[in-house]
Amino acid sequence: MLVRNSVGKGMGKEPVFLMPGAVSVLIVLMLAIHGVFEFGLDERGKLEVWGWFGFVPARFYDPFLPGGMLPLLWTPVTHAFLHGDWGHVGLNVAWLAIFGTPIASRYGALWFLLIFLAGALGGAGLYAALELNSNAILIGASGGVAGLTGAGMRFVFQPPRVFRDPDTGQVLAMGRDLAGYRQVWANTRSRTFILFWLGINLVVPAYNYFAGSAGTPIAWQAHIGGFFVGLVLPGLIEKIPVRSRHQDL
Repeated sequence: MLVRNSVGKGMGKEPVFLMPGAVSVLIVLMLAIHGVFEFGLDERGKLEVWGWFGFVPARFYDPFLPGGMLPLLWTPVTHAFLHGDWGHVGLNVAWLAIFGTPIASRYGALWFLLIFLAGALGGAGLYAALELNSNAILIGASGGVAGLTGAGMRFVFQPPRVFRDPDTGQVLAMGRDLAGYRQVWANTRSRTFILFWLGINLVVPAYNYFAGSAGTPIAWQAHIGGFFVGLVLPGLIEKIPVRSRHQDL
């Protein structure tokens, strides 16, 4: 079967290089899983793992696949922890570090993980909707990473709020406000990033159409599905009172 790769604490500061613990733990987990996969299994074992833990849309209608529909209970999530090679996991880990850091810093470990998982589910959902007749296996964290990216678009490009201490005159950064969809689109940087990101992903199906069987196996559907799920979630999360939102920390 063809294997498609899906590539790709409190309110206030969102550090870029100092990763929160939750991001580091998820990265280590992904690397550890791929290490065991790469060095602990032969080719047959790898195919078995992909088949049982990767997401296969054909399970919705094909009863002859191993396990039938049962793996659909877990594969919309577990596919995000499997990768095709070290380059695939490395790219996703790098993207996770960049966009997972501000999300975990703003919302805490629990919401960071939930946004990641929701992105993976959204990616699998759109992939299934557009590839329902396919028995290709979806693997890779980038649906979840795309969810974090979409969530980040709601605030990372917004201007920081500042506070000037009346006694010392020192200017302190107080975080960034959450932007509405119109604000995201009106902001030149966020609009440019979104258009560039969507453009790259939409080039893939166009290339595959003209290249035929020689096309790339990148699951662009999972990227876009995860991204738009992530774009919606911050508006829901920030309706929750701050104390409840951060009770996991």
